[in-house]
Amino acid sequence: MRISGRRIGPGYPVFVIAEMSGNHNQDFDEAVRIIQAAKGAGADAIKLQTYTADTLTIDSDSEYFRIKGTLWEGQTLYSLYKKAYTPWEWHPKLKEAAQEAGIILFSTPFDKTAVDYLEKMEVPAYKIASFELVDIPLIEYAASKGKPMIMSTGMATLDEIKEAVDAARGAGAKDIALLKCTSAYPAPPEEMNLRTIADLSERFGVVSGLSDHSMGIAVPAASVALGASIIEKHLTLSRAKGGPDSAFSLEPSEFAAMVETVRVAEKAVGAVHYGLTEKEEKSKVFRRSLFVVKDVKAGDIFTEDNVRSIRPGHGLKPKHIKDVLGKKASKDIKKGTPLDQSMLR
Repeated sequence: MRISGRRIGPGYPVFVIAEMSGNHNQDFDEAVRIIQAAKGAGADAIKLQTYTADTLTIDSDSEYFRIKGTLWEGQTLYSLYKKAYTPWEWHPKLKEAAQEAGIILFSTPFDKTAVDYLEKMEVPAYKIASFELVDIPLIEYAASKGKPMIMSTGMATLDEIKEAVDAARGAGAKDIALLKCTSAYPAPPEEMNLRTIADLSERFGVVSGLSDHSMGIAVPAASVALGASIIEKHLTLSRAKGGPDSAFSLEPSEFAAMVETVRVAEKAVGAVHYGLTEKEEKSKVFRRSLFVVKDVKAGDIFTEDNVRSIRPGHGLKPKHIKDVLGKKASKDIKKGTPLDQSMLR
C-alpha cells in the first residue's frame, strides 16, 4: 500500500506512526511541538484523533458511563473525552505544521462527521481505532472515500476482523492494513501475542503491523522480526506533564531510540540466506584446515602426530583427514605448512 507516495509493506522500511492522541493537553503550541518532535525522532507520520465528547458518547453520570478498571478509573466517558479530544479547528493548522516539518499527517475519525471534515482537509489515509472495529457503518463510510485504511484489531474476534475487512473492501477500500493491538493501557508484554501479526497478513491478504500500548521499546522491535510493516506508538513531550495517555507514551528521546532499534531490526531480518555474506568472506580464513604440524621428509607417512586440523583455513578441509592418514609425503614439508593434494602420494 502507499500513503502520500510512501510504499508500505514487506520489503519496504517499517512505517512508523507517532500517535498524538490527547498528549497536547489542550495546548495548540504543545501539539505543534509534538509534531516537530515526531519528525525529529524519526517517525514517518503523525496521527490525530478526530472526535468530540458529543460525537463519541453522551454527558451522563450513570454507572454505564463511568470508567472502571483502567488508568481513567472513576471518570465518566464524557469528561475523559472532553479533556482528551483535539479541537477540530486545530486540524488544518496542524496539517500545515506537519507539512512544514516534512512529516505525513492523518487521523482516526470516530463518526461520519469526522470523515467529512477530514475529507475537506484531504488527509491521505484513515485509521480505524480498535474500539470502532465493530462500527461497520463507519468503516464502510470511510472506505467509500477510496483512501488507504489502517485498522486496529484490539479485542476483536477473528469473525469481527473478517467482517470489518469485508465491509471495507465491499465499500471500495483497496489498500488495507491491520494492526495487532492489545487494548489495555498499558498493555503487558505477555498479552501482546505478536505472532498474530504474520497471521493477519496471511489470512486477509493485507499489510500488517502493530499498534503498541506496552511500555518501552522492546515489543515494537520484536514485532519487526515477526513481520510488522507498520508500528504505531504514542508520543508525549513529557510524561511528567501528565495527560490522558501520557502513562503509556514515549518521550522524544525514547521514541528516537525505538525508531533506531526498529531500523536495526528490519536490517537484521533480511532474507532467507545460506553461505557467506560479504562481511563473512574475510573471516573464512579462520576456519580449521589440515596443516603439517611437524617437519616431514619425502616418503614419510602422514599420521595423527604430524597432521592436524587447526586454524587457519589455508589447507585441505578437515573432512579429508581420513584420506590423508597413511599416505606418504611427496616432498619435504616444514612444520606449519598447509596441506594440499600435491603433497600426497
